[in-house]
Amino acid sequence: MKTIAFIAAALVATPVVAAPADAVSEARLKARVMRLAAFGTRHTLSSQTDPVRGIGAARTWAEGEFRAACGDAVQIVKPETMITGKRAPNPTRLVDVVAIQRGAERPDEVVIVQGHIDSIRGDFMDPVGDAPGANDDASGTSLVLESANVLCHSHFPGTIVYAVLSGEEQGLYGGKLLADYARAQHWTVKAVLNNDIVGNSRGSDGTVDDAHVRVFSEGPRANADAALTQAQRLIGGENDSPSRNLSRFIAGLGEPGFAVRQVWRADRMGRGGDHLPFEEAGYPAIRITVAVENYEAQHQTPRVEGGHVYGDTPDRMDFAYLAKVTRLNVRALAALAAAPVPPTGDVNGAVKTFTTLGWKAVPGATSYAIWRRRTDAPGWEEKMLTTSATTALLDGVRGDDWFFGVSAIAADGSASPIASALPGGGFANP
Repeated sequence: MKTIAFIAAALVATPVVAAPADAVSEARLKARVMRLAAFGTRHTLSSQTDPVRGIGAARTWAEGEFRAACGDAVQIVKPETMITGKRAPNPTRLVDVVAIQRGAERPDEVVIVQGHIDSIRGDFMDPVGDAPGANDDASGTSLVLESANVLCHSHFPGTIVYAVLSGEEQGLYGGKLLADYARAQHWTVKAVLNNDIVGNSRGSDGTVDDAHVRVFSEGPRANADAALTQAQRLIGGENDSPSRNLSRFIAGLGEPGFAVRQVWRADRMGRGGDHLPFEEAGYPAIRITVAVENYEAQHQTPRVEGGHVYGDTPDRMDFAYLAKVTRLNVRALAALAAAPVPPTGDVNGAVKTFTTLGWKAVPGATSYAIWRRRTDAPGWEEKMLTTSATTALLDGVRGDDWFFGVSAIAADGSASPIASALPGGGFANP
């Protein structure tokens, strides 16, 4: 049997433009994190008009970074709304800064890379005190800006969206705002890569791991209704959401000495991130985050207490590690923007000694690959055949014993993630 990593890597094939991951600059990543920390605080409730301190100044700077790196290669949009809630008791203007790199062939097919620009300190309602937020999440914001810097002048069939979000710490508002915007634009969202806390390799207990990055993904779909839940209970699919298969796909894109560790839960225990509103809206989304977290540098007021240094400051980061995570994102963005949408498949194998599969043709695909795995296997194990048709007969294969999936392949060999032919397995947006 092939390993999961081997299969996922094989699926990537050759993008339309080779992903220039080697162009990722550790120096640029560090400079951006330092600049973001220098805004003092980027709390969502901080000043939106002060030119040097607060969330408004930080958003303006991020927009300028997109324009300086990409010029007319991207369109800048700034979705906004007014929010109120437990952590935003007074009506507050919320703005995301989004750069859109339109696809040349299928501009409504979209892959999103995002990080949140807002920060907090120990008192999450304090919009005035210092909250440098270097790792949480200047690291993700810097990654998004660097991904645009590296990719925006390349050309892909599909669209890449680079998103700097606000309001995450006050209630995942920026993610919801962008998910609502995606729906209003009628985008076909193939993937959301949410990068949150991606810049340190040393945990608060001293554990060091710079050789892995974690990818979190939901199992059962967040938008499942009672009928889908019942179908998954009877037939399967609780481990085959689009987000879970996106995670499997990303796992094959690591580099030597740097591997993806899949964590099969929607997020860390008791925690959340801006990918969750996308999953709740039915879009494929994952959270990318460090292998080990430093809790003394998260949501902390900068201070020294009991001999311990607290605070999310740039000196606690590992910028070589951040560069590795950024290169992973760049490879994923290029592969996903080049590939067609994963096809939605149906399987029929009840009371038969053979199995049939069928799926709808997807734009940009010239062929399709049929995959299978044992029902207790973690990843796709065998590519059974490749065909230009939209049906397949698997003679002598009893459907009870296997899960099946289909990936779409473009003329240049770029291949989509595998979509499970199981209840809830389709990548099609709601």
